[in-house]
Amino acid sequence: MALLDRRTISILLTILLFAAAGTFIYRAGHTLVLFLFAIFFAYLLDPAVSRLQHWSPLSKGSRGRAILQAYVVLALVLAVLLIVVGPRLVSEGGRLGAALPDLLSRVTSGQILSQIGSKRGWSHESQLRLQQFLAGHRGQILAWAQAFGVRAAQFVSRAFWLVLIPILAIFFLKDGPDFAAAVVDTLERRNQRQLLRGVLDDVNRVVARYIRAQLVLAALSLIVYTIVLSFLRVPYSVVLGSLAGMMEFIPLVGPLVAAGTILAVAFLANYQHLLILAIFLGVWRLVQDYVNAPRIMGSTLELNPLATIFAVLAGGEVAGVLGVYLSIPIMATLRIVWRRWRTYSDVERGRTYGVRLPAKDQGVA
Repeated sequence: MALLDRRTISILLTILLFAAAGTFIYRAGHTLVLFLFAIFFAYLLDPAVSRLQHWSPLSKGSRGRAILQAYVVLALVLAVLLIVVGPRLVSEGGRLGAALPDLLSRVTSGQILSQIGSKRGWSHESQLRLQQFLAGHRGQILAWAQAFGVRAAQFVSRAFWLVLIPILAIFFLKDGPDFAAAVVDTLERRNQRQLLRGVLDDVNRVVARYIRAQLVLAALSLIVYTIVLSFLRVPYSVVLGSLAGMMEFIPLVGPLVAAGTILAVAFLANYQHLLILAIFLGVWRLVQDYVNAPRIMGSTLELNPLATIFAVLAGGEVAGVLGVYLSIPIMATLRIVWRRWRTYSDVERGRTYGVRLPAKDQGVA
């Protein structure tokens, strides 16, 4: 009698395969993230490339020429934006960076509260209590600031990704469909190929819509924040508006961090109309979440709000900010795989027992 039967060996091999895959993902995490962002960038450009391929007389049906045209147009748009907004963004960013150490020092010492409190009519007792509170939490405040500085330094150290991501995206734009077809063709059974093709098509459609919708929402936030903050004469309005637009890419957490950062900087800079600023931030959040997002996003993901919140929180625990950003696409992908697998299992069960399923359930593609 064999020590291990075939079923036990199959289970052990499956466990080893998953363990090896998990180890590989852990070890090559940064490289995989780089490729993921390249894929997302390719999703953003794919509609423009497809239109240029079919309609542009310069491309003549060539996808390579269409990709080149799309990159040239994108480079021109970015150049115009840098010429128009770049100088002010750099100027405000430099002034904010130079002022932060002094602001942090005055916050931890409680000195800034005396300056702000005297201008706003706070009582001496209130100022004293707040100063004591800040002095008692000086170490924690400095630790938070140091952690933020470390994260910012890590982000800056990967600035070369801004060059690598568009380069890698070229390969996904040009060879992505062929690569997917090659993966599908590796399966032997027709039903399995249909299953995998259906999963890939659904994931491709959902992720593409999600990424484009997030880009539209982020661009809308960037424009509105920058215009309104400039109109309200909030200090560093262009920097804060740009930051808020980029943070819109991070579901749930990003907008809250952006709003808190805007209020904190305005408070530390002794901005006089904090209440009006807070009202604007709250109203815009309601408009963005309950008017713009439903119209732009629609039913793209078909995820329950509770599942979305769980995905964001779990992603943040597992992989930090990156996990928060990727959690919703991953959750949507798992839902697609589960739904397709159930349909595939029903079809296989029907064939095994000779049961003819309804026409709408027979195909999994």
